[in-house]
Amino acid sequence: MGQSLKEAKMAMLLVEPVLLVTDETFFSWCIGVQNIDIPSLKWRVLMEFTSTEFANEHNQFLKTEMLKQHEVMPSLSTYAWAPDDAVVICFTSGTTGRPKGVTISHLAFITQSLAKIAIVGYGEDDVYLHTSPLVHIGGLSSAMAMLIVGACHVLLPKFDAETAIQVMEQHCVTCFITVPAMMADLVCVNRTMKNGAQNSCVRKILNGGGSLSSQLLKDAAQIFPRAKILSAYGMTEACSSLTFMTLHDPTQESCKVTFPTNNRSKQGTCVGKPAPHIELMVKLDENSLRVGKILTRGPHTMLGYWGHQENVARSESSSNGDWLDTGDIGTIDEFGNLWLIGRSNGRIKTGGENVYPEEVEAVLLEHPGIVSAVVIGIVDVRLGEMVVACVRLQESWVWSDVGNCNRDFELSSEALKHHCRTKNITGFKIPKRFVRWEKQFPLTTTGKVKRDEVRREVMSHFQILTSSL
Repeated sequence: MGQSLKEAKMAMLLVEPVLLVTDETFFSWCIGVQNIDIPSLKWRVLMEFTSTEFANEHNQFLKTEMLKQHEVMPSLSTYAWAPDDAVVICFTSGTTGRPKGVTISHLAFITQSLAKIAIVGYGEDDVYLHTSPLVHIGGLSSAMAMLIVGACHVLLPKFDAETAIQVMEQHCVTCFITVPAMMADLVCVNRTMKNGAQNSCVRKILNGGGSLSSQLLKDAAQIFPRAKILSAYGMTEACSSLTFMTLHDPTQESCKVTFPTNNRSKQGTCVGKPAPHIELMVKLDENSLRVGKILTRGPHTMLGYWGHQENVARSESSSNGDWLDTGDIGTIDEFGNLWLIGRSNGRIKTGGENVYPEEVEAVLLEHPGIVSAVVIGIVDVRLGEMVVACVRLQESWVWSDVGNCNRDFELSSEALKHHCRTKNITGFKIPKRFVRWEKQFPLTTTGKVKRDEVRREVMSHFQILTSSL
């Protein structure tokens, strides 16, 4: 499900539903959610519930069998065509505040699903593994795409890499979607369980929620040698994916797609070209000739935030014809590719200069010893904010910040600073300090890093170091 009971209650108070449907997995919700908590709630349904004692004891609940007995088939006269009306309210993961209910129209939902079919190449012979929860827009739009083409669905109650690999073999899964953390888990478990054995059934993998490191992409291509691996950039407010790019195609010689840049210094991460129905525009910053806010418009954009009288995301509408502000900063190159630099509200101000964490993270991920990286700003007396990078190492690499780091498969702060300099990253963007991160980074249910949690832990780490000196 991907939500706690507390989050679900908050969502229901905002949306004011009249019906709550749960199964045995979330049967405790039926007890935890009382009518007094949610005044709008009139009915609660227990789907495929096996405990007759509980249902009889709490007769205010409806069971699936009861609904089937009183089923009424709608006549054709009740059919309605409402492409611009709401079909789903999808709550954002809330990395920077309370989750908001994004209202998606029928038209946006169908258009996005058709785009995925056209670009990824889904068809009726596909067997799709639901790795992403159906409460998230990526999982929902991909599920709709599979329904449209008539593909086979394989459902997991919750993503677990070991179970996913077993299910892939058992059902000959041909496609699934992922985020970098999921792919890293699949690679790790595959090495442990299967000794790096290849899976030849999977043909299509769509990655979102962040870029894959160069090493992780190579590892994925080795495990799934027949799979075309694509990346997608998007957001809930735009009904999932805005742009697509092929990262690996087994029919091509090069593992990773490269784009000519006419000797222009690279800035940010290339996330590909927009889907056919997508309009993109970069509203340039006052002091820049290339970089600015990424705006989008088209049938894919949300109707608004449920319960919000003023749609803050459409702040550009009055002057730019109903453009949706993605909240991201980027640039479009001469080939029509979008380069993502970072979040407008996540930039680090260091020494009077702007640093976008995602841009630095993309450079660090190009190092073969790094599996994942998170860049944050820490309060600094002299600079205002100091750029700090938290890095997770590949399994075979070791960290050594003592003396020179000259051995193979060994990393240090100086080695990573040198790596950044070789990638022509501007000096003030190079992290001043590096923290080796031993565990998984804290993530939202959609795979986004909880930067605030990382920052709090790093600041605690620095305070411990300072007090011990």
